[in-house]
Amino acid sequence: MAGQGRHAQRRPPRWHWLLLLLILPIVAASLLFEGWTTHEVDGARTRRACTSPIPKSADNGSPVLRITDDNVETAQMPLRTAALTFDGGPDPQWTPRLLDLLHAHHAHATFFLYGTQAARHPELVQRIRDEGHEIGSYTYTGGDLGTASSVRSRLELSLTQSALAGSAGVNTGLLRLPHTTAADTMCGAEWTAARRATDQGYLLVAATPRSRKPPLGVVRQYSHTALGYQEAKKLLANPQVGRFSTVTAGLGRPSLTTPATWTERVQGTALIWTQSVGHAFASSMTWALGIAGGLGMLRLAMLAFLARVHVRRQQRYRSGAPWLHEVTEPVTVLVPAHNEEAGIEATVHSLLASTHRDLQIIVIDDGSTDRTADIARSITDPRVTVVQQPNSGKPGALSTGLRYARCDIVVMIDADTVFEPDALYRLIQPLADPVVGAVSGNTKVGNRRRLLGRWQHLEYVLGFNLDRRMFEVLECMPTVPGAIGAFRRDALVSIGGVSDDTLAEDTDITMALWRAGRRVVYEETAIAWTEVPSTLDQLWRQRYRWCYGTLQSMWKHRHALVEVGTAGRFGRRGLTYLALFQIVLPLFAPMVDIFALYGVCFGDSLQAIGVWLGFLVIQLVTAGYALRLDREKLSALWALPLQLFVYRQLLYLVVIQSVVTALLGTRLKWHRMHRAGTANQHLLREPVPYSGSLPSK
Repeated sequence: MAGQGRHAQRRPPRWHWLLLLLILPIVAASLLFEGWTTHEVDGARTRRACTSPIPKSADNGSPVLRITDDNVETAQMPLRTAALTFDGGPDPQWTPRLLDLLHAHHAHATFFLYGTQAARHPELVQRIRDEGHEIGSYTYTGGDLGTASSVRSRLELSLTQSALAGSAGVNTGLLRLPHTTAADTMCGAEWTAARRATDQGYLLVAATPRSRKPPLGVVRQYSHTALGYQEAKKLLANPQVGRFSTVTAGLGRPSLTTPATWTERVQGTALIWTQSVGHAFASSMTWALGIAGGLGMLRLAMLAFLARVHVRRQQRYRSGAPWLHEVTEPVTVLVPAHNEEAGIEATVHSLLASTHRDLQIIVIDDGSTDRTADIARSITDPRVTVVQQPNSGKPGALSTGLRYARCDIVVMIDADTVFEPDALYRLIQPLADPVVGAVSGNTKVGNRRRLLGRWQHLEYVLGFNLDRRMFEVLECMPTVPGAIGAFRRDALVSIGGVSDDTLAEDTDITMALWRAGRRVVYEETAIAWTEVPSTLDQLWRQRYRWCYGTLQSMWKHRHALVEVGTAGRFGRRGLTYLALFQIVLPLFAPMVDIFALYGVCFGDSLQAIGVWLGFLVIQLVTAGYALRLDREKLSALWALPLQLFVYRQLLYLVVIQSVVTALLGTRLKWHRMHRAGTANQHLLREPVPYSGSLPSK
């Protein structure tokens, strides 16, 4: 069914998709960079054993080295001079304490900083600079340059310079290679890395061996930790040290911490922003995964438990309840149709073949441009009436049909739906309870032979029909599907008929009935076969309309949250469920996929795959239970893992676009799905000629 109606004002804007396409690469790049900086890509934390010692000219215990060609220059601190150096950081807890300690002793030190930490805590880098201390490079992430790839080795140094330029506006010519202490630890592959660094103009700073003690000149190496704080405090109290200085000041050389250029500062600021985005996104993934996982597990647990409650309740009712009676009243069936020539004949014939014979079938041709009306008129049965009108949309067609209805029970169906012979009879039986205003039937996918059809089949069984069992137990059914639903005529009249306020008139009607004090139930034995979209484009358009219409309906009936009685019960249960599991959960669902991909590429692959497989197993078990309740073959489960790679992403992207469109206040139009009549194969028998009297008011 696809009318234009009052919602055909304009298409949703495309600019927000362009914005999304712009944002996604930025986020992806930031996340990739975050993975790289935490050594989850091209890891370089584990240092291999030395394969060869450093040259003898460098192995003299001196802590400061400059390598030029084949020459090695070394230097020591003068007598009674100690250069305090701190590796790593800045650390938000211990760096301020170290600075306070140095200030109290009127001492200066050299801070060899991680570039990644400098980008995260620029205010600490600025304080180090402003208080007269010297800044050196400890590489960007602290990776072992001897084992790192050549690309990473260059980036470790250049990115640190950018981070320092962006955070404090400085560059540095001092470098301490991570995982080294005294000069003789710069052996093997590390010496090769040291040569590459000095070729770029760096002065290498190691530490004086612990065997050399004041009053001899020393370069002491401490960390930004409690232990480093205590050791530095002990050295500062040593009376044998007459002077505490930075490395270059102790050697009597000009400082190698120099101002950065304007271009370098801009590049550094961009680096800091990139790292901040990646770090924030990576950190938020943990929370998002927890929320998505928690909601997903809660939903599956609720579905399984309440579905079991529903099954037991139905078994008890069917064993015989004295206050219920068989419903044999005549029924009006409304079939709105717009360009439905492929399936209209099968739909009407399936209704005429129903075991419930007392029918009035009204086909409302809503401005079709094909042979829909001619095919419907060719069906020579007095119970079939064809009404034609200009195209006005599905709500308008249903309203027209209601004006022609002669029965107190009204069934609304889609023009591509094929009924089981006993479906109509079973559908109307719950209306024996006068409080029940509407009944939802069990919609099954007719065209399920292809993969996309199988995915939708699983969704209908797991996501729709299992949901409806839960909704009936909780008394908060939000939607009687347009494909198969029965209503009391007086209930429809009490809510003003079929409204065209939303694109999901079935959801709008159902919510209005709850607010009017009527119950809505589910009859799983009333089975109808429907044709689902056969292409991803058609599926997108259909689900986009469904989701957007549901958002409209939720907003329209939001006051049910604070109402009392049946309306309040529906609002606090039904609307809350929809908000959590059909809006919030899909919005967070991408985080599960991103976390899995991020973990496989950058982190613990086995852990990430294990988490993903855990979700899959739980879904398989739940889906298997749902298929069993619906008397469907378990062989359909093979398509579920594949559904998680394409189908699920499409559905949550639909939700994201719908939410954005709703926030923008954009009107949508009906999107018509091309029908191929593929549900016709489920027409079980030909209609039996009718010889009785027609229903009358």
